[in-house]
Amino acid sequence: MLTLYHLHHSICSQKVRFCLAEKGLAFEGRIVDLSRFEHLEPWYLEINPNGVIPALIVDGEPIVESTVICEFLDDWRPEPRLTPRDAFGRAHMREWLRYIDEVPSMAVRVPSFQNVLLPGYQAMDARVFDDAVKRMSNRRAFFRRMGQTGFPQEDYDDAVRLLGETVERMDRALTAAPWLAGEAFTVADICLAPVVQRMEELGFGHFWAERPAVAGWLDRIRARPAWDRALYTGSRFAEIFPADVFPGRVAAAT
Repeated sequence: MLTLYHLHHSICSQKVRFCLAEKGLAFEGRIVDLSRFEHLEPWYLEINPNGVIPALIVDGEPIVESTVICEFLDDWRPEPRLTPRDAFGRAHMREWLRYIDEVPSMAVRVPSFQNVLLPGYQAMDARVFDDAVKRMSNRRAFFRRMGQTGFPQEDYDDAVRLLGETVERMDRALTAAPWLAGEAFTVADICLAPVVQRMEELGFGHFWAERPAVAGWLDRIRARPAWDRALYTGSRFAEIFPADVFPGRVAAAT
């Protein structure tokens, strides 16, 4: 029995749903509403003390952190295989996973919140917002930096720079092989694909407009049947939030 605590448009949730779909694994989905800070409620913190989504319950045992969940699923249900068979291939895949978690996954949050989610937090009573931030663990510094007025311009510009560098790194890898870690589709591709999807929705698709290796990779990702099962209708950022909350600063920053 698999139960996934997730949110439709959450990048980390999309990663896990993509992996589950590739494995052909059914799950019971339970939505955690971040706008109401349900991820900070005691009942959820008992499942995931980090206070972030997603969390996967497997036969009563919680597995947390999206990349860890994906690697767990490939260990737990090894076919179809999503990890290279050789030690060098596995090392290259894990290099990508660490990079994805530390760089583009963190960077894409800045324009996601600045351009799309910030108005919702600005509409909150300041005391409600401050109380929620005080209860956060892993994301407290991020929310304090953003506050209810938005990120400093230097933070925004640095995030955009890191997203551009991510695409450059992808281009080098994908010019040499069809997938990030080599000849085989792996967990690394699964974990980066929703980040790139979000980048496109935020207006950063021009980063790979003249990089056919990256554009081709994205086409191959989207051709996989599991992709549409993971990013079903109504789960993409641009489908949930109105168009007029997108682009002001994206255009200016690029």
